[in-house]
Amino acid sequence: MAKSKVQKEAMLTQYIEWVSKSQAVVLVEYSGLKMSNLDAIRVKVREAGGEFHIVKNTLAKLALEKAGFKVPADYADRSTAIGFAFSDPAGFAKALMEATKGLEAVKIKGGFMGAATLKPAEVKALASLPPLPVMRAQLLGILQAPASKLVRTLAEPGRQVAYVVRVYSEKAAPVAA
Repeated sequence: MAKSKVQKEAMLTQYIEWVSKSQAVVLVEYSGLKMSNLDAIRVKVREAGGEFHIVKNTLAKLALEKAGFKVPADYADRSTAIGFAFSDPAGFAKALMEATKGLEAVKIKGGFMGAATLKPAEVKALASLPPLPVMRAQLLGILQAPASKLVRTLAEPGRQVAYVVRVYSEKAAPVAA
């Protein structure tokens, strides 16, 4: 169904808004996919804090270019759906990969994160990263490790003195018979 110029402008405005709010954008080819599969992908992606929409190629390319991305020619051909990661790019990519697992009709075209253009393999690598809360916990553990080692090192001489005093007191104390 043909869209009017006003409808296309509204869609373009919406795409530009989503791209500007996104931490990552992933383009997917979905030729031959059933509507029930698309709905399942949308649900999974929304649970991960993102959106997944079928888009018009020319409008999607224009929105991405207005956002400052250089769009490779193969990203805007055939049927295209775009996933927008609003909060956690790794969690979003993982949810998208899980939702499309086993669906041969779905092919990752590529994406954008920050100012970088992502190839399909890089999107898959992003999906293999742990989610943001896990990464934060790992970073916190790394940052806390030197402090806890320092505390143990400073406390060790006191522990050794206490151990020597205890052993000496047990050895020197008379045994009551």
